[in-house]
Amino acid sequence: MSRRRRPPERTTDERASTVHPLEDKSNKAAVSQSSSWLWDQEERRIWLICLVFRAINGLMVQTYFNPDEHWQALEVAHRLSFGYGHLTWEWKEGIRSYLHPLIFALLYKILAILHLDSSLVMAPRVLQSIFASFGDVYLYKLSKLVFDEHVAKWALLCQLVNWFMFFCITRTLSNSLETVLTTAGIFYWFLAIESSKKSKMHSSRKLALAIAALACAVRPTSTITWLYVGLMDLFQVQSKFKFIFIEVIPVGSLVLSLTCLLDRLMYQSWVIVPFNFLKFNFLSSGGDYYGTHVFHWYFTQGFPSMVWTFLPFSIIGIVKSRERKLAGLTAWVLGLYSVLGHKEFRFVLPMLPITLMFSGYCLASMEKQTYPPDSRSKNTRATSVSDKDGNRSKLKLAIVFLVLTNVPMAIYMTSVHQRGTEDVMFYLSKEAHKGEVSSILFLMPCHSTPYYSSLHYNVTMRFLDCTPSERRDFVDESDQFMLNPSDFVKSKFSDSLLLNFSHLVLFDAEERQLRDLLSSHFVEVKRFFHSHFKVDRDLQSSVVVYIKKEGT
Repeated sequence: MSRRRRPPERTTDERASTVHPLEDKSNKAAVSQSSSWLWDQEERRIWLICLVFRAINGLMVQTYFNPDEHWQALEVAHRLSFGYGHLTWEWKEGIRSYLHPLIFALLYKILAILHLDSSLVMAPRVLQSIFASFGDVYLYKLSKLVFDEHVAKWALLCQLVNWFMFFCITRTLSNSLETVLTTAGIFYWFLAIESSKKSKMHSSRKLALAIAALACAVRPTSTITWLYVGLMDLFQVQSKFKFIFIEVIPVGSLVLSLTCLLDRLMYQSWVIVPFNFLKFNFLSSGGDYYGTHVFHWYFTQGFPSMVWTFLPFSIIGIVKSRERKLAGLTAWVLGLYSVLGHKEFRFVLPMLPITLMFSGYCLASMEKQTYPPDSRSKNTRATSVSDKDGNRSKLKLAIVFLVLTNVPMAIYMTSVHQRGTEDVMFYLSKEAHKGEVSSILFLMPCHSTPYYSSLHYNVTMRFLDCTPSERRDFVDESDQFMLNPSDFVKSKFSDSLLLNFSHLVLFDAEERQLRDLLSSHFVEVKRFFHSHFKVDRDLQSSVVVYIKKEGT
């Protein structure tokens, strides 16, 4: 990142009298505090508030969002800790690192030692909530460093209010941890730029590089973000040789070597996960198997849906602040991800805090305008009071607008929408621990529910496979079932095979087509609300559980 010159310190009255007061980014004391390696008292207080908030946030998440939250993190961790759990095809192909699941495996082990493993479902989200609270504080610190403390407080408020951040950041997705690491890493990178004026740049930059490397180990596609950051700084540093060969390569190589050794231990063979991951997703477009979107989706639908009603405030903040480097980073990431056919909201989650920081800048600017300059002219004073009241009303209206358009949506999406697949596993877990479940068949699209990590009981389970194939005409089990549920069940599961399962789980849309087929040997025992509207398939309004009839 380029070095930014800061204007001289001005008085409080001078700050209030300017139309764009936030262009004064410095008060030397504030910069010194925000640049401190150790958190000051105010930042520790903010962290405690964020910790409580994110803990409540994590406990409120009762819905299903993306299979990877369970199948690529908790399911793997459960297998490592308790000896049973399903590994998807990605782990057989070596395109996932064990680094992220091991965090939760350690948590599971601690809970098991303390005989608290009955809390397995919520404990990982509580742990992720702790990580998320650090991400909140580092957004505050970054905003204070780049702008000032006033902007930092508004940026933090925007992050806490934004519906998608509330919906996603406490989930156990690798993208959630990547977002925290990205925010912290960018802060230390900017800190290195500021500290370079005092010849103290090396430690904070190396820390930023270590965090960046860790983010890339968790999510190899994080390389997109750090490639931009590194190139921007490369153009500015005086000793490019030192930057590349003394700082970037040693730190990156160390982290890569440690993660490769970890994966060597877990895979029992040498596996270069970042290479396999990038090869599958970028070079072979393997992710396209799971669906594609148009090129402009991130710009026109995906990212705007995440930013939501903060979008106009973010755009205004970008224009007013003239902080082009961070705005350019967001455009860079969205642009490169747009090249890929397979697109998901969570892929660009690390850019959401930065975008919300600009919303904070806009709101801070609006608040500053509620304090117009004093004047000796009575007419001017009368006009100033009128302007102040008008600006204050606009600010209040903006806050009310943002709260009303984000908070209800956040609550609905975390507590209501698509909760049936979570509730059904909680129910089956209780039944299994009572000895009422011997085997389960999931007649629904693959990975629609959590698995052993939520059941926490070693019974036979079967779901419909959706492993990608190099054959273009290949139709996996999951798609075959969705095309014609009745024909698929008849051809794949005879009566004798179905009777091997004590419980069947399916969505109501398919259950209606299979009701006659199942009624001879099974009976409905439970139905869970799932969704009010469809997402990417026919409406799946409820999840139905069938149990084998007695004497069958």
